[in-house]
Amino acid sequence: MIPFVDLKAQYLSIREEIDSAVLKVLESTQFILGSEVAAFEQEFAEYCHVDYSIALNTGTSALHLALLAAGIGPGDEVITTPFTFIATVAAIVYTGATPVFVDIDPVSYTIDVTKIEQAITTKTKAILPVHLYGQPADMNPIIELARRHGLTVIEDAAQAHRAEYKGQRVGSIGDIGCFSFYPGKNLGAYGEGGAVVTNNPEYARTIKMLRDWGQEQRYHHLLKGYNYRMDGIQGAILRVKLGYLDTWTEARRAHAALYEEHLANSNVITPTVMPYSYHVYHVYVVRTTRRNALQHKLQEQGIQTGIHYPIPVHLQQAYADLGYKVGDFPCAELAAKEVLSLPMYAELSSKEIEIVSTVVCESV
Repeated sequence: MIPFVDLKAQYLSIREEIDSAVLKVLESTQFILGSEVAAFEQEFAEYCHVDYSIALNTGTSALHLALLAAGIGPGDEVITTPFTFIATVAAIVYTGATPVFVDIDPVSYTIDVTKIEQAITTKTKAILPVHLYGQPADMNPIIELARRHGLTVIEDAAQAHRAEYKGQRVGSIGDIGCFSFYPGKNLGAYGEGGAVVTNNPEYARTIKMLRDWGQEQRYHHLLKGYNYRMDGIQGAILRVKLGYLDTWTEARRAHAALYEEHLANSNVITPTVMPYSYHVYHVYVVRTTRRNALQHKLQEQGIQTGIHYPIPVHLQQAYADLGYKVGDFPCAELAAKEVLSLPMYAELSSKEIEIVSTVVCESV
C-alpha cells in the first residue's frame, strides 16, 4: 500500500530528537505556552522573515484572531475564495462578518485577482487570499487593490509553509499571515497547532492577549479573549521539525518534478507553477474529467488519494444562508469535480512515484 501521507515514516526519521524534546517539556512541566513555545515563536518569525510570531492552538484560531486584530466584526465584509478548506470561511463568520466570494483562476486554483475589485463594497474591510496546495496567490495585485481601497490583507498560508511569492516568504507579504500546524501539513505538529505572523506590533500585542483570555498580566483582562494557547509539547516538536523544513520542502519539489516527468504523456492535467511562485507542494493535485474513476482505480491498487476539495464552500449546506447557488463560481465548481491529490510527502520514494504514475497513465 502507498499511503497518501506517511506520518510514521517522518517521525521515525527524527525520533530521537522528538522524544528528547518532548521529555524536556515533561520534565519542565511547562505544558501551556512556556519557554519552548516562546523559542519556537522567535525561530518561526525569523524563518518567515517577519518581526513577530504568535503561536496558537490551531490554524483556524490564527485566522480568527487575525481578523479580530484587524478590527473585523459584524456588518463588515471579507473577500475570499470559495475553493478552500472551510476554516477560511468559518473564521470570518466567527467574527460576525460576512464572507464575500470571488472565483478562482482555473490554472493556479488561487483567487482570481482580476475579479476582486468588482466584489469590493463600502462594507469591505479585508481581503483574505488563500495560498492553496502550497502555491502562493498572486499577491502584488491584491496588495495594490487593498492599499487603494484602504483594506487589510490577511494571508491564509495554512498550506504554504516556506512558499515564496517573487522571493518573499508567504505570510510576510500582507498585513498578517496565518499558518496551521495540523499534523499533515508541510510543518506539522503532533496534534493541533497554528500561528499568526506580522510586522505590526499592535496586531501582535492584540493577538497575544486574545489567545490568552485577553490578558497581558494574569487576571487583568483588557479584552474579551479566548483560550487559544499552544501546548508546550507542540512548541518543542515544531522547533525540531522547523530545522528540517527546508530539506523536506526540497524533497517535495523533487517528487513533484518526478511526477511531472512520469505524467507528461498522460491524460491528466498536472500542476502549473506560476511564474511568481516557489511552490512547496503541500499536496500534488492532478485534474481529469474522469476523477472518480481514477480514484477508484488507484484505490484498487492500494494507492491512497485525497480530494481537496469536493464541494466549494458556497455550496456547503452549512453556508446556504449566504445565498449563493450552483453556477455562481464556475471555475471553483468545475475544479471541485475534477481535482485529485496524489500521494505526496518528503519520505515518498521514486519507485512509489513511478508506481502511482503508471496507474494514473493506464487509467485515464
